Amino acid sequence: MEIHGADIYTASEISGYNEDDIMDFSSNINPLGIPETVISAAVNSIKYTDRYPDINSRKLIDAISEFEETPKEFIFVSNGAGEAIFRIAACLRPQIGLITAPSFSEYEKSMKLFGADINYYPLQEKNSFKIKEDILNYINEKTKIVFICNPNNPTGQLTDKNILEKIILKLKEEKAFLAVDECFLDFVENSEEYSTVDLINKYDNLIVIKAFTKTFAIPGIRLGYCMSLNEELINNLKSMGPPWNVSTIAQAAGIAALKEKEYIKRTAVYVKEQRNYLFHELKKTGIKAYESHANYILFKTDIPDLKEEMLKRQILIRSCSDYMNLSKDYYRIAVRTKEENKIFIEKLKEIMR
Repeated sequence: MEIHGADIYTASEISGYNEDDIMDFSSNINPLGIPETVISAAVNSIKYTDRYPDINSRKLIDAISEFEETPKEFIFVSNGAGEAIFRIAACLRPQIGLITAPSFSEYEKSMKLFGADINYYPLQEKNSFKIKEDILNYINEKTKIVFICNPNNPTGQLTDKNILEKIILKLKEEKAFLAVDECFLDFVENSEEYSTVDLINKYDNLIVIKAFTKTFAIPGIRLGYCMSLNEELINNLKSMGPPWNVSTIAQAAGIAALKEKEYIKRTAVYVKEQRNYLFHELKKTGIKAYESHANYILFKTDIPDLKEEMLKRQILIRSCSDYMNLSKDYYRIAVRTKEENKIFIEKLKEIMR
């Protein structure tokens, strides 16, 4: 069963193609590529790898604090967003957690690892897979944490900020937490209208999770962070795993990345343009494509073995058959470069002939 996209290594073994010759539409990475300043910072930091990294990631946390306009005491830096998710589950050890279906699998996996039962809020196709206010009815006295991905993976739908704040307030009554995963929010124009970062100073039961992976196209470096007004939680996160969890190279790359504000703005504009192209081209073929606000698109088709057929043509896409509430007819593709997106559409039409 497929758990994540981005496995070009297995795709290479299956297809016989070299990893570098496969266009990876299964991985939702910034199509603009790694900023040159980030590459330079990572390369230049190698000479310092003869000593341990800063165990407290001081300079990186200072940079995140300035970037997010959030006190550094509210920040925990992690080896990718995935580590933050698992440490949050380890700290809170919820009896019951609530997630949407479908959504990112690591929320469920992390909570189950520590013995939690999972309740699901089903995202309805008739509602364009959007979270509605009735999610509040799924929260009760046993719910200890709710994970929400905004925009959601794999649907690309945004959750209104007022709904998120109502969830926070409902959970506060139950002394429970909301964890909002904003790893894809930088791909959204006017992202500040949806971000909950400005609510951190207001609610001590809010956790915001972010990562450098997608925005700066550095999944191989592994770097993320989370923020919360709850300093007890932040301190506990540090003790819920091994020390030196963020390498010297990752810290240097992160500091450089946070200076790339114009790059982030260019990214949102470029992704929107290319996402619109892919969306309309998919619709022209008769395929059911769902509007997205992220750097990926969910679509539905009854084309047999589409993933396998695409791989024969050196393109890797994400089957969504393992997502709860989706079937084998659902697929997700990343928004890549203009040239690559055109090739994808050409190969798709070739399969459909």
